[in-house]
Formats: sequence, structure tokens, C-alpha cells
Amino acid sequence: MDYLEEINSFGKEYGLELLNNNFLTWLIAVFVAFLIFSGVLILKRVIEKRLEYLSQKTETGFDDLALQLLQKTRKFFVATVAVYLAASFLKFSAKFEHGIRSAFVILLLIQVWFWGVEIVDFIIYRLVGRDKKLANSEAAIEGTMPALQFVGRLILISVVALLALENLGFDVTTLVASLGVGGIAVALAVQNILGDLFASLSIVLDKPFAVGDTIKVSDYVGMVEKIGLKSTRVKSLSGEQLIFSNSDLLSSRIQNFRRLLERRVLFGIGVTYQTSSENLKQIPEIMKKIIDDCPDTRFDRCHFLAFGASSLDFETVFYVLSPDYLVYMSAQQYINLALYEVFEKVGIEFAYPTQTLYIEKNELGVGIGKMINEFRKA
Repeated sequence: MDYLEEINSFGKEYGLELLNNNFLTWLIAVFVAFLIFSGVLILKRVIEKRLEYLSQKTETGFDDLALQLLQKTRKFFVATVAVYLAASFLKFSAKFEHGIRSAFVILLLIQVWFWGVEIVDFIIYRLVGRDKKLANSEAAIEGTMPALQFVGRLILISVVALLALENLGFDVTTLVASLGVGGIAVALAVQNILGDLFASLSIVLDKPFAVGDTIKVSDYVGMVEKIGLKSTRVKSLSGEQLIFSNSDLLSSRIQNFRRLLERRVLFGIGVTYQTSSENLKQIPEIMKKIIDDCPDTRFDRCHFLAFGASSLDFETVFYVLSPDYLVYMSAQQYINLALYEVFEKVGIEFAYPTQTLYIEKNELGVGIGKMINEFRKA
């Protein structure tokens, strides 16, 4: 660059020099940096508007990812690139140039962190089959995302930190080896915590339940409030909060009532043995009519099941066409009241546990009774 040498010689002739570069050279470098900085920001804004338009027209998430990456491009990084490119117009010592290069790499890695967070989140949301744009409005996302985000960002920051240390001159090979040995020791010490962590990841990926689902674990029933890295919090029907370890939770049998499309109900009734055969034949028809008239229900069957100890037992099965528990209870109440009313009109009596004792008098008993009476008279 002959013109730079001429400018430098001109500056040295008039004593305008700073860090081996004259005032005019510095002025040119600052002007170039300003042009690059301004031009990149203008270009960035134009591309952002174009990507915003495309993201509204397309269903794919890659244009959204490109838009997010562009929006996460910080001004300090644009300024760093502008200064680094403008510095090519200046001449510095080898040590000073190495320092500039190291500073540029560090700032580049910081920007890579912002980009990496967006890429990690994009991959995670794709992995669990969710749309990131709807994430804030979905209750399930609030509990299931943090676990994967934590692991992804931990890996990302580890890679960025190692690259930064290597750029600063540290021997990362020895550091990685030391971390590997230390990591094994830590893993053995906190294996229960790691077990819960991986169980949390399994919940996120397999999705046996999500925040807002009503589940039953053993004898406990409640709504999932939060899925954490170590435990899951469930609000029971009686109001208290239940805390389950993630590993224990996955080793248990879980009933998820949110995925219930319709509810199968089986219940039995018993009538007295004094009920006539004609009335017994009417009971399945009575039950069918009542259930058919009940809203949100579907009749399945009603049968004379067995001769009980103190009743004639009938078994009925019907379906409630809604997963809502209140709908089920309302339907059951309607059926019970209607059945009681019909039985009262027809004259069919419900049975309840009773015992009848029959005493038979024979000749031996009568003779013993007489002997006891004569003994008392004497």
C-alpha cells in the first residue's frame, strides 16, 4: 500500500503521529470504521424487515431462527468488526496486533453465546414438537423447557469458555483432562441428583404428563404445577402441595386424566329377594332408558349379575362422553335420583344387608323345655 506509506511519511514530516501512525491515517481508519458500522446496521435493519415479512407468510421455523439470530446480533459486535477491519489501515507492533486479535476473538465468542442460546432453544423446541412463538402461551412449556435449556446452555457455555481460554494462551488439554477426572468424582457424589435430572429430561422428551395435567400416582391425585430439574410439584385435590422426586415418579404407575376422552363407569345395585320376576326383567330396560335420557352419557349394558347374600345384584356399565369430573358426577347423580324415583313408582325395593334367623322346634327341644320348667317349679 504505497499511498499509506506516503500518508505516513507526510504525518511524520509534520509531527502528527500516534502509535507509529500519523493523524491522517487514524482519520481514514476511523472513517472506514464508521462506514462499516453504519452500513452493517442499515443492512441488518433491511434484512430484519424482510425476514419479518417472510416469517408471517411461511410455517417453517428456520426463517424465524434467522430473524432471531439477526436480532440477537449486538451493536458492540458490529462495532468490534468495524474497528477490526479498519485497523488493517494502521500499522502496529506484533504484540499490539496480537492483543487486538485476542480481544476481537473474545468479543466474537460473547456474540457466539447469544447466537448459540437461540440455536439451542430452537433445537429444543423442535425436539419436543413445540412452536417457540406459542411457548409463552402454553402452560406445558413453562415446566418442561427449563431442564433441556439448562443442559443445552451448560454445554454451550463450556465450549465458549474453553475456546476463550485457549485464545488467551491457556493449555485447555490439561484443563479438560482435569475436568474429566473431577467430573467422574462429582458424578459419583451426586448420582441421585443426576438421576433426577435425567428423569426430568425423560419427562420432557417422552411427555407422560405436562404442567396443568391431572395425574394419579399411587393413592395421590392432583394437578401438576411445576416440573423441575429434581422434583415435580403436584397440587392435590385437598389443597396441599405434593413433591415427588422425578426418578421415583417415573418408576411409579401414573394415570393421566387430562388425556381421558371419555369415562367408563361401572356400578352395581341390589334389590330384595321379594322382588317379582316381572320387575327383575324390567330393571335393565329401566336403566337403559334413564341413561339414554341423561345428557353426555352412552349406555353400554345392564345385567342380572348374581344372587347375593342379601340381595339380587345387577351390574350396569355406561360411558360419560366428557373427561370433566363434574360432568361425570352430575350424570351419576341424575341416574341415581331417576332410578330411585322409578323404583319407588314401580314398587321395587333396594336391598340392604340383612340376616333372617329361622328357629325350628322339634320333639327333643320340647322335652328339654318341659324338664326345665318342672325343675323350676320344684
